[in-house]
Amino acid sequence: MPFNDDLRLAHILADAADAATMERFKALDLKVETKPDMTPVSEADKQAEELIRSQLQRARPRDAVLGEEYGSQGTGPRRWIIDPIDGTKNYVRGVPVWATLISLVVRGEHGDEGVVGVVSAPALGRRWWAAQGTGAYTGRSLAAATRLRVSQVERLEDASFGYSSLSGWEEHGQLPDFLDLTRACWRTRGYGDFWPYMMVAEGSVDICAEPQLSLWDMAAPSVVVQEAGGVFTSLDGRPGPFGGNAAASNGLLHEDLLGYLGRD
Repeated sequence: MPFNDDLRLAHILADAADAATMERFKALDLKVETKPDMTPVSEADKQAEELIRSQLQRARPRDAVLGEEYGSQGTGPRRWIIDPIDGTKNYVRGVPVWATLISLVVRGEHGDEGVVGVVSAPALGRRWWAAQGTGAYTGRSLAAATRLRVSQVERLEDASFGYSSLSGWEEHGQLPDFLDLTRACWRTRGYGDFWPYMMVAEGSVDICAEPQLSLWDMAAPSVVVQEAGGVFTSLDGRPGPFGGNAAASNGLLHEDLLGYLGRD
């Protein structure tokens, strides 16, 4: 498969990031700053992204890189997208639900598309990954992996809905629509960040959505969800992680999901 070498590299990058982030997780002297958008960034975020960038510079010097902490570097048809710690607020409080997100986006005939995604959550002891055309997997390593498949739930009243928080929907004027959807579903839980997308890929959650996200939040999860047989779009139905918000599902429930949250 054309992206197997890139997937192997993404695992190596994730291994390096995991070692750095776990070393500082729950450290009493962890340094945390507030970014201009009032979100926290820790020294571990910066160190993990620096590690990934330095390894990419050696292994893929021609590729572009976009990371949450250090922005965009380089140009070209291949671009690595990095979120060194997705879930920094959890990380700085000692909550184990956080992950390093690494993906490769390639420019094709029909625009950019994600072709590799790795989501590594070392404090949970979990990792999920996918490459275009090869399926999605979870496990300890490439050699010890279980294939992921989305659920077959067909009705919202039987569906489990994962999300991050109520406040985002309220800020975007969509709280009534969001609440209508929660009432239509069997179960709702605010797992947050990368995790509900991975549960959609695993088949333990059926739909999830968020009203505002950056590309680095979505690029890796979108590849995993799609390779597990699911659908990942923006709330207005545009395919992939490029629309500034996210709707992910097992595919069978996608129209229902967009019917509630894709309203103007």
